[in-house]
Amino acid sequence: MTRQHTVFLNWLLALAVAACFSALGAWQVQRMHEKQALLAQLPPGRDAAVSLAQALDEPEALHWVHQRMRFLPGTIVLDNQLRDGRAGVKLYQAARAEAPATAVLVDLGWLPLPANRELPPIRALQDEIDVQGLWAPPPSAGIALGPALAATAQPQAWLATRLDMPAIAAQLGLAPDGLAGRVLRLDPALPFGHERDLDLLPNTLPPSRHLGYAVQWFAMALAVLVIAAVLQWRTRRRGGR
Repeated sequence: MTRQHTVFLNWLLALAVAACFSALGAWQVQRMHEKQALLAQLPPGRDAAVSLAQALDEPEALHWVHQRMRFLPGTIVLDNQLRDGRAGVKLYQAARAEAPATAVLVDLGWLPLPANRELPPIRALQDEIDVQGLWAPPPSAGIALGPALAATAQPQAWLATRLDMPAIAAQLGLAPDGLAGRVLRLDPALPFGHERDLDLLPNTLPPSRHLGYAVQWFAMALAVLVIAAVLQWRTRRRGGR
């Protein structure tokens, strides 16, 4: 292999690594803008509540929803949910209004887990209930590894590593598109459910942290190119002697 081929391959490798780092930096910038846009939407007041049908018509907007809904059997237990530094889970239960037919996961709140990680007894809501809450994105899924759902020792309760809506819909006997992509975060003022709040970015990075990671990835991409240029300059310098 000639020196020219070696130089070409070295630069090709450097450019590929730099492009990978730049793509990761661009992804972090995109996540920063997405979360900034979400935080820029002020949650509406309770007096501006809309029906579930209206919220489904504007799936990307924040809405305060007030609707009488029938809760469906089955509880989704979202694992690895921190609250005030304590480990626990969040409970979700699907509910449906008379119209539309699309069901929605209702965030019932957070429960602590003991040291042995044994789930406390879970009591699902039943019948029709007047529900109000914030129509918002589900918790960030992170990197999807392994199955989204696993059975628990309790009947009709499934442990989830992430809110995979098609997988949850299938487990609950719903159509693949029968579960809304957003969740209804239950009003903390309601007398049922568990500990909860209306934090728009629970258990996830704030925009400033995404910006910091983006700067790091871009700096690493630049460093790779600088190192490649320095190595080539040294090689040429030695070859000229």
